[in-house]
Amino acid sequence: MAGFAATNLIGTALLSLPISSRSGEWTGFVDALFTATSAVCVTGLTVLDTATHWSPFGLVVILVLIQLGGLGIMIFASLVGLALARKLTVRSRLNTAAEAKAVGYDDVRGLVRGILLISLIIEAVTFCFLAPRFMLAYGYGPAEAAWYALFHSVSSFNNAGFALYSDNLIGFAADPWICLPLCGAIILGGLGFPVIMQLRKEFRRPLHWSMNTKIVLWATATLLVGGTVYITVFEWSNAETLGAYDPATRLLIGFFHSVQTRTAGFNSVDIGLMHDETWLGMDVLMFIGGGPAGTAGGIKVTTFAVLFFIMATELRGEGAVNIFGKRLSRAVHRQAITVVLMAVAAVMVATISLMVITGLSFDRVFFEAVSAFGTVGLSTGITGDLPDAAEIVLVLLMFLGRLGPLTLGSAIALRQRRILYEYPKERPAIG
Repeated sequence: MAGFAATNLIGTALLSLPISSRSGEWTGFVDALFTATSAVCVTGLTVLDTATHWSPFGLVVILVLIQLGGLGIMIFASLVGLALARKLTVRSRLNTAAEAKAVGYDDVRGLVRGILLISLIIEAVTFCFLAPRFMLAYGYGPAEAAWYALFHSVSSFNNAGFALYSDNLIGFAADPWICLPLCGAIILGGLGFPVIMQLRKEFRRPLHWSMNTKIVLWATATLLVGGTVYITVFEWSNAETLGAYDPATRLLIGFFHSVQTRTAGFNSVDIGLMHDETWLGMDVLMFIGGGPAGTAGGIKVTTFAVLFFIMATELRGEGAVNIFGKRLSRAVHRQAITVVLMAVAAVMVATISLMVITGLSFDRVFFEAVSAFGTVGLSTGITGDLPDAAEIVLVLLMFLGRLGPLTLGSAIALRQRRILYEYPKERPAIG
């Protein structure tokens, strides 16, 4: 957390400099801090127009902060996984390694090298899709097309949502050659490094996949399809959003925005013109987020899936929670509940604070708070008009949402107190 805070401050200092703005003037501290935090925490919320306010130097700083933030989270999360593995017995560690085909527990260099290589390969492939499209369909020169493709490739894989256009990606709403490559990079970044590594090694042997990989793939596919259906249905006849396009494009836009709720934050229609019901559904998807040890935020799909299976087990009256043919550790039950309750508390405190500070309606403020906590970057259009105090609240929420669930979860898992006695059991009335 100290490392991310230091990176935020360095980014804030660089973005405050006159060389970082197109006007050649100093950028206010709070605005620079907000932008730096949004970049490092790969959120995408902006209080200044990315396309018009920042100079080429400022945009490069933002791009570097996005890359450092995305790589830092994946590396940190993977190292936490290794630390957790070392807490197990030798037999348990060997069984875990054999089951998950994990990177060697002592091969930290190999771990970091693998994360870096996978990130660069996915970004390079996305770049190869975008650059020719910018040149051939939109008349960009080679250098300009390369810059736009590079920026959006890095921003998409790291689930950042920063775009080089004042209207984000609204101008490309009907272009699948732009939208789908971005969606692919976002989904891969949101799966998480452990899942990508296992799929790379054992794609054709699903029986060997770990419980984590199966949960992430199952939950991601379910939420992507469910989100696409939900957004498309509720916005189908909205003339301000999907209703202005043909049916095929409406499906593309619905899928695109379902992907963005995985914590990416691009938008190809004006979010502020969507129906309230759509906002509420997107709130849920943004809060859940993507996979662990990846570039996505939220409470993570694994946490959500664990709670779902706990509920299903309780409703069936069974004793143990079984997921994909394996029994879930009881310690994970408590960890998932703790992470979710802490996340709910953080979002509600921030929402109340923003309502007091701004006087705005609950639906818009709540959407903004969930987007910040989930490091999504989608907004109903109020971010740029927020006072400094509200920006600080969102800065803290973005930082907490990016590192809070991970550090909290690892702290809970790594901290074990052995109590030599137990109190007698008693059951309070529930429900």
